[in-house]
Amino acid sequence: LPTPETPPRRYTPDTRTRFDPSMDKLVPEDPNVPYDMHEIITKLVDDGDYYEIMPKFAQNIIIAFARLEGRTVGVVGNQPICSAGCLDIDASVKAARFVRFCDAFNIPIITLVDVPGFLPGVDQEHGGIIRHGAKLLYAYAEATVPKLTVITRKAYGGAYDVMASKHLRGDINLAWPSSEIAVMGAKGAVEIIFRGRSPEEQAQEVAKYEQLFANPLTAARRGFIDDVIKPADTRLRLCQELDALYHKKLSNPPKKHGNIPL
Repeated sequence: LPTPETPPRRYTPDTRTRFDPSMDKLVPEDPNVPYDMHEIITKLVDDGDYYEIMPKFAQNIIIAFARLEGRTVGVVGNQPICSAGCLDIDASVKAARFVRFCDAFNIPIITLVDVPGFLPGVDQEHGGIIRHGAKLLYAYAEATVPKLTVITRKAYGGAYDVMASKHLRGDINLAWPSSEIAVMGAKGAVEIIFRGRSPEEQAQEVAKYEQLFANPLTAARRGFIDDVIKPADTRLRLCQELDALYHKKLSNPPKKHGNIPL
């Protein structure tokens, strides 16, 4: 049964001050080159040990149980090596059920974001991607447990909003210097806004767009990001924020229940 009790904490010699400089090189400089989100999770969690749920289903998103300095946490992460980390119907439902489970049993949620958007296609549209994607949005919005988000690279459009953003009551939203928080990628945006311009003019506009949005600074100025951190400092910051949110008390408006988009 769901419980308001905090999961037990286990002693670990793996302290928050463990410093791993290799994390600074995990995300490729080229935003179109994929990487394995499992490597980031392994370097973040206690002893590099975590338990992944449903690893063969909807592999474009990872859900797992892990510990941070002995505390049980749920981890949700986009997987760039599968469908570029896009959210599709199966990934949305998989992650939504996991977020609801963590919230029911008072387990803090760590979300690692590298999402270029919802997966396009006629099959996804006919299958109800908007309705199923809204399940994940609803799950994060209603969750009252501590919600910590780290943007590792791409955070585009509606899919960024869905992945535990500030707009869904995210408690702490951190970003790596490699993160890009925007409506869409520079090339796609320029092709729409400056349609009909010459290739040279479009190239100039792409450079301007990248200068403005291919970094987390604009989002930070608007309050959507709490801090821009070095990747190697991520474990320390997450442990510190879990300490600060340990006594978090948040209740939803009194009502019988919400109307989740089933």
